Amino acid sequence: MKKLFTILGCIALFAMSTSAVKAQSYKTALGLGLDFGDGSTLVGPSVKHFFNVHDAGQAEVLFGSNLTTINLFYQYHGNVKGASGLKWYAGGGPAVNFFSFGGYNDTNFALKPMVGLDFKIPSAPLAFAFDWRPTIYLGDNDSDFGAGRFGFGFKYTF
Repeated sequence: MKKLFTILGCIALFAMSTSAVKAQSYKTALGLGLDFGDGSTLVGPSVKHFFNVHDAGQAEVLFGSNLTTINLFYQYHGNVKGASGLKWYAGGGPAVNFFSFGGYNDTNFALKPMVGLDFKIPSAPLAFAFDWRPTIYLGDNDSDFGAGRFGFGFKYTF
C-alpha cells in the first residue's frame, strides 16, 4: 500500500510541476477513480461535469474487497493564484455501500465531505485530482467515522 501512495504522489507532483502554459479548462471528464486509505482500496469509473466555472458534480462506481460503492459529490472549485491549471475544491456528498461477505449481504450509507486539488495538464486532455475524504458511515446497527480516506482521479477531459 505504501508503494501505491508513493507512485500516486509522484504522478500528482509531476503533473502539477509541468504547468508552464496556461491550462485549458474542461467541461466534462471521464476516467478512473480510486478511494483508498484505512480499509479497502476501491477502483472504478468516474465522471466529473462542470455546471459553471465553480460548480461541478462527480459520480463514481467503485469496486474492491467484496464491496461496491456509489459516490455522488458536489464540488465548489476555485483557482490557485499563480498555478496555471490548478484548482482547489471543497464539497461532498452521499455514498451507498453494498457488502457481500460469505453469503451475508448488507448495505449502508455514508456521508463524505471532501477537500482537494484538481489539475488540468496544459496541452493535453488529461486531468488529475487528489482529495481527502473523511467518511461518516451510517448503518442500521452501527455508525462509524473514518478520517483516513483519500481519493485520486485520473481523467480524460472533453
